[in-house]
Amino acid sequence: MSGFEGSYLGANDKISPQAIMECKICWTPYDPAEGDDTRSILPGTPFIALPDDWGCPNCDAPKEQFLVSEDPGSDAMREAEVLAEKTKALVTDFTEVWHAKMRDVPMVNKLLHVQAVGWGIHQGRPLGVLISPWFMNLIQLPAEGEDWSDLLAGTKEVIGFPSGEYEFIHNVREMTGGYKACSLFSPMGEFKTQQQAVDVAEAVMQALFMEEHRAETDRSADIRASREAEIAAQEEAEKAAAEEAETGSDLPEAPTRRQVLTAGMASEAE
Repeated sequence: MSGFEGSYLGANDKISPQAIMECKICWTPYDPAEGDDTRSILPGTPFIALPDDWGCPNCDAPKEQFLVSEDPGSDAMREAEVLAEKTKALVTDFTEVWHAKMRDVPMVNKLLHVQAVGWGIHQGRPLGVLISPWFMNLIQLPAEGEDWSDLLAGTKEVIGFPSGEYEFIHNVREMTGGYKACSLFSPMGEFKTQQQAVDVAEAVMQALFMEEHRAETDRSADIRASREAEIAAQEEAEKAAAEEAETGSDLPEAPTRRQVLTAGMASEAE
């Protein structure tokens, strides 16, 4: 087995570049911030980047004889692993929907693809934006140990962030499980490139945590009204599209949905 004895059962990929290692023979530490003058190892060199023939500067024990003393970067690595796993399931779920049901729907933007953007852990729960050819949503997923499989689809919940209060709708999908979604844009016709959509998603994630965007009063009523108006507009557009399709005439251009993040982030995408 490759790796370091006692270091996460020898799994090198579990050791972050910040890991401080310790010789289990003489307890001499290796701190990447300091490097190793005896072998001309520069400060900032991670333990896993040391030459294969490097040994303990005190007793010459090989790298395999080092244990993890402390690893300040391990929490960040664990968080990244959780987010990668969660977002992969989410993207896979909606990519299948795109190929199976949505590809030929007139309202979709075929210049776009499904992508998770700006994800992080907020109050223990994964949070980020999901872009698709037919919507852009702010998504919250359950924390480790939480089971949201019994969420009732369509149930509304207002969730607070530093910038204000936002309405999320509950849903459950096969691979993703339970999740909560706040609509940002739908349809997505105004976006000309995937990068433009990504830039807007990243800006949303930054503004979401900026207190200067907080409204002076509770905006949940405004959020509900805006959401209901947008759903009505979308239903009307889909109805008109169906009627046009029956008559064989050209489909009308779908209306732009206003951004739902109304507490200081209600501007349209450019």
